[in-house]
Amino acid sequence: MIEELANGNSFIRRLDPRGKIVVVFLFSMLVAAANRLQVLLCALVLGLLMVLAAKVPVKELIRRLIPVNMLILFLWFFLPFTFGGEPLFFMGSLAVTREGVFYATRISIKSNAMMLMLIALVASTPIFSMGHAMHTLGIPKKIVHLFFFTYRYIHVIYREYFRLKNSMKIRGFTPKTNLHTYKTFAYMVGMLLVKSFDRGQRVHNAMLCRGFKGNLYSLSKFSFKKIDIVSVVFMLTLIILLGVLEWKKTI
Repeated sequence: MIEELANGNSFIRRLDPRGKIVVVFLFSMLVAAANRLQVLLCALVLGLLMVLAAKVPVKELIRRLIPVNMLILFLWFFLPFTFGGEPLFFMGSLAVTREGVFYATRISIKSNAMMLMLIALVASTPIFSMGHAMHTLGIPKKIVHLFFFTYRYIHVIYREYFRLKNSMKIRGFTPKTNLHTYKTFAYMVGMLLVKSFDRGQRVHNAMLCRGFKGNLYSLSKFSFKKIDIVSVVFMLTLIILLGVLEWKKTI
């Protein structure tokens, strides 16, 4: 949701956002369906190359990859022990299976490959350009509206959460493992839901008063240039090659 990466001056930043959305979608579909380790490693390398081409700062890249890999870390605590297959080694009475390790490895590579491509292509595009590109690609208006409003009001909700949190601290609230703490956080979440609902109604009424009829308008017009066509064809060719490598395994 933060647009630091969209303010750069890289080659990827200047490409047409419609082509980037198509490439990311097809790449993610292929990586999600692939199972061959060589294909997944090639996809991971391709994602790294795209990040280098987008000139993404290492600090920002790590900051965006940490939440995904923290979730994957939990999978590594369970999958090797619960996935059936040939035991690789034993940790006490628990068997670590070869299939479980391979399955967790594939999930790790898939997740990071898709995230790298998203960071390189989608995060390097301004949010509003991305929304209008989605609209021109024929994505339903309701989804585009949700995309715009989510980006706009998630910051508003966060500021409201921050204000409630500070008011709790001023009143001497200290989180502990007890019923009072759980009830306090439940009340805070309830207040956020109520305030979000009220703000949503006010925004909806304000838009109706201003004559909003569900149409999206943009001052900028998209146009596919020669460099956009070459880039999209090149990326689609690489995606097709990865798909052929995966398909040849199954024949």
